Amino acid sequence: MTKPLASMTGFARGSGNAQACSFTIELKTVNARGLDIRLRIPTGLDDLEHLARKRLSQRLNRGAVNLALNVSNNSAQTEVTVNEQALGTALDAIDTLSGRIEADRPRLDGILALKGVLEVKEAELTDEARTQLKDSIMAEMDIVIDDLLEGRRLEGAQLLEVIADRLTEIESLTAAAESNPSRNREVILERLKDQISALTESEVGLSEERLHQEALVLATKADIREELDRLTAHVAAARNLIKQGGPVGRKLDFLAQEFNREANTLCSKSNNVDLTAIGLDLKASIDQLREQIQNIE
Repeated sequence: MTKPLASMTGFARGSGNAQACSFTIELKTVNARGLDIRLRIPTGLDDLEHLARKRLSQRLNRGAVNLALNVSNNSAQTEVTVNEQALGTALDAIDTLSGRIEADRPRLDGILALKGVLEVKEAELTDEARTQLKDSIMAEMDIVIDDLLEGRRLEGAQLLEVIADRLTEIESLTAAAESNPSRNREVILERLKDQISALTESEVGLSEERLHQEALVLATKADIREELDRLTAHVAAARNLIKQGGPVGRKLDFLAQEFNREANTLCSKSNNVDLTAIGLDLKASIDQLREQIQNIE
């Protein structure tokens, strides 16, 4: 079964609960030359980074990938501890000021209320609870990746329609260049005769051998047969890649560059207004094609 084309742009979000914790996963992808994965994992769950990176690498081929995991502990259980260093600093300051200022010494509740003296921490999860939380996160991550891929496939289908239209347009313009009257044998010969006549009548004397060489150059410049054949072949190759499906974005991008090369050569060889106009339309259509192709995985 042919794998459909997919865009590199997508977004998906998921959430869940496990072991008195709630979590959210946000996954976003944008265009990139290769696969660039960036993760934001909370402290204490660092070992999930390797698992998440591996999972994403298995499912995605190209794109800049940003995954953010946020976890909140909803447990009412907390641990209160005294920061001995902060308490010692506060007591030293009180002793110092007592000798300089006449005032009652602060009460215990006042000292404990000083910033940093008391530290309130969420209760640590047990190893078993942490394992269950990680399992829940990874299960939800698979769902989020599925949602992302589905979104990328839907956008890929829309891109495919635009790309197919551009290929049809390029094919039509190539056919128009093929049938342009300026490419008739008689017209080309007449133009060559005029150019050779201009060379022979110029003040610069040309030997018969040099004149023959100049005639060959003029004939070669007037012939766009190879460019037209290559444009036709590139259209067929692009359609075959689309039919093949899967991650073919790089190959399509290379073809778009080749399309542009042939259109540039066609324009440079043209000495007919109508043919030049066709060449410029080709370049515009090829630019639109490449713009869409760069979104393909």
